[in-house]
Amino acid sequence: MSLHVAVCIVSYRNPGDVVRCLDGLAKSAWRDFEVVICENGGPAAFEALSSRIPNSLPGGQPIRAVLADGNLGYAGGVNLCIANSRGAGAWWVLNPDTYPAPEALARMVERLQRGDCEAVGNTVNLPGGRVQSHGGLWRKPLARAVSMGYGAPADVAPDPVQIEATQNYLNGASMLIGRRFVDVAGLMDERYFLYCEEVEWCLRAKERGLRLGYAPDAAVLHEQGTSTGHSADLTTRSKLSVYLGERNRLILTRDRYPALLPVAAVAALALLVLRFGRGRAWRQLGYALQGWGAGLMNRRGAPAWS
Repeated sequence: MSLHVAVCIVSYRNPGDVVRCLDGLAKSAWRDFEVVICENGGPAAFEALSSRIPNSLPGGQPIRAVLADGNLGYAGGVNLCIANSRGAGAWWVLNPDTYPAPEALARMVERLQRGDCEAVGNTVNLPGGRVQSHGGLWRKPLARAVSMGYGAPADVAPDPVQIEATQNYLNGASMLIGRRFVDVAGLMDERYFLYCEEVEWCLRAKERGLRLGYAPDAAVLHEQGTSTGHSADLTTRSKLSVYLGERNRLILTRDRYPALLPVAAVAALALLVLRFGRGRAWRQLGYALQGWGAGLMNRRGAPAWS
């Protein structure tokens, strides 16, 4: 049975990434989809993006670019894409700096259509043949997201049963969201702006009885951080990336596990000092401490300085 999927891509002044992602989508074995791109970077960025993307893929799948009213952040951009594709049966949230394998969407749709889950994740790989994640595990007392399989060889197949039994969130770089998921859980919380929004979305959904699946053989390559400044080298990470990463850990805890906030705040502080201090990323340690303080004070949305 066919399922019409809307591929949701949030762009921020990175048309080159979007063009490469579209090249991967053009090779997709699953043909029943459309592409909706939210440009968060303003009118000039929208014009630059529009000049580089076609109206449709070679297989006939339509492509639409939508200009956001200001920078809505990742969650707001995803929500705008969904609002502009209400006729879809499911939404594939896909980072612009990804390159999906031809079978990825077909395998994810196949898993969703088995009917025992409402959203599906997959293996996201990093350049160099290593895994970024098979799925995610949020550790509540530490306010810490753990990427399952991180660093493992990409050519080693994981156990899908074990992943589905363990994961409690999906990697936001690639996740197929069914209509019932949106109907029951609602949309992404735009107050997170960037980072942890997909974790909160999935945790909220699970609290409402929804289930997360995993699609084997559905690989997506992720360049990671080309528009957000999230680098593997701690000393080069942007202020926005570090600040929001630490802030939103505590905001998520406040939203989903408020009784654990005192414990999680202490744990998060210890971990950030250890992590950035050990990496001698002193400037980033300052950003992290600012984000941690903002999380304690429940500051949400885009930082005023951004």
